[in-house]
Amino acid sequence: MTPDVDLTLPIPGPHRVRDALLSLDSGLFVFAAERKWPGAGPVLPRLSRSANHGMLWIAVATAMAAGRTPRARRAAARGMASLGLASLTINTVGKRSVRRPRPGIDPVPLARRLKRQPITTSFPSGHAASAAAFATGVALESPGWGAVVAPVALSVAMSRVYTGVHFPSDVLAGAALGTGAAFAVRALVPPPVRTPPAAGPAREAAALADGAGLVLVADSDAGGTDLVAEVREALPAAEIVVCPPWEMRTALEKAAARARVLGVCGDDGTVSAAASAALRHGLPLAVLPGAAPGGFARDLGLTTVGDLAGAVRRGEATRVDVGRFRSGAREGVFLDGCGIGVHPDLVRERGRWSEWVGEWPAGMLAALRVLKAGHRPMTARVNGHERPLWLLTAGNGAHQRTGLAAGRRLDLADGLLDVQVVHGGRNPSWRLLAASAAGRLPRSPVHAAVRTDRLRLSDVEPGTLLAHDGEVTEVSGEVVLDKLPAALTVYRPRATDGSRG
Repeated sequence: MTPDVDLTLPIPGPHRVRDALLSLDSGLFVFAAERKWPGAGPVLPRLSRSANHGMLWIAVATAMAAGRTPRARRAAARGMASLGLASLTINTVGKRSVRRPRPGIDPVPLARRLKRQPITTSFPSGHAASAAAFATGVALESPGWGAVVAPVALSVAMSRVYTGVHFPSDVLAGAALGTGAAFAVRALVPPPVRTPPAAGPAREAAALADGAGLVLVADSDAGGTDLVAEVREALPAAEIVVCPPWEMRTALEKAAARARVLGVCGDDGTVSAAASAALRHGLPLAVLPGAAPGGFARDLGLTTVGDLAGAVRRGEATRVDVGRFRSGAREGVFLDGCGIGVHPDLVRERGRWSEWVGEWPAGMLAALRVLKAGHRPMTARVNGHERPLWLLTAGNGAHQRTGLAAGRRLDLADGLLDVQVVHGGRNPSWRLLAASAAGRLPRSPVHAAVRTDRLRLSDVEPGTLLAHDGEVTEVSGEVVLDKLPAALTVYRPRATDGSRG
């Protein structure tokens, strides 16, 4: 490593305001060097060294990501993304723009000094920028974790003055830059909006005071086994069936034949299968959120057993749309969305990463992996026009996009399919990546979006895969996507209803 201080640069002439600020800065540095800091001697130098190259924050992020909560993992990912942007800005612009020499360390006691003195320029402080960026990024996603990380970040920033390697103004400027980097990352990838979307008109359903008449089928792999005791306490007369994933469809059909209310606990595909059974038997559906609530449960505002139990006891329900696909003799429904082309591969890959890094970064990783796999666009006629397609997706209801992040569903009963298309054409594989980066920006040249109540595809090649709510089936020939408006009654606490409820 070579120093990035160019000693051949001409010394600037006198400037009253600048010279006064530099004099104040130097005075504060000397004051801090001469002051005794109780308890800091054995701690701050080691803490300062541990933050070299971001190693301290990598360790903290790893510990957070090792936890069981998706929010902690998202906070860790946001903190590291903010740190990365801050470090990039510091190393490419910050230190090479000002080229301020390090302070003289003569006033600093020998015991405080670092064993290896840094030789890069002093302004701004990279350690302070990284600390502030990581702590702010974490706090923007999870205030609780932010409160834990903030004292450590503050100590790292203070250690740079304590050990004599930075002026106070270097630390303040670095902290400001790091905080700005965290907010810039949030602007690009906003945190998920947790306000439940609007639903259809409120509807009274069977009020089961003790749960009698409710048959709940729970997937043992989705936390159903662990939730049985809570359900029995809240709804003691409910019948509960716990089974492995491969028995869920059969168990749901049997339960629907004898239930007044069909209940389900499982992943999105399982909930979709329960919705199909409930529609065939004319039953209301009760969705129990599992250990990690699926998208439909979150959209209903259901996060705990108590949320659902209260709605069942009071008979609070609403009507929601159901999406439907048909291809020859095959027919199925979806509550979240469906897609063809490389969509099944993208869904699988995105699912591996989304809880760790968030929806938009996971989408980018998925797109890169699909590109690497060497897929080719499919060809189909969309509403009568032949199109080369990388993928086509249809969401059950209109979604909102903010910046580059995946958006939330606006309404559970709007009668619309939110159709997104990534075209083929020249360099089609990179079109997929560009569209993943652009989200649903309407001016993307490789991406098209439309909201409609019906879509028809024809000349679909045999063996084409269609993914719907995490499940995959083969389609060919003509594929029709449409809506069953307000077809399904689901229990939902009245307090979470939208403006129409």
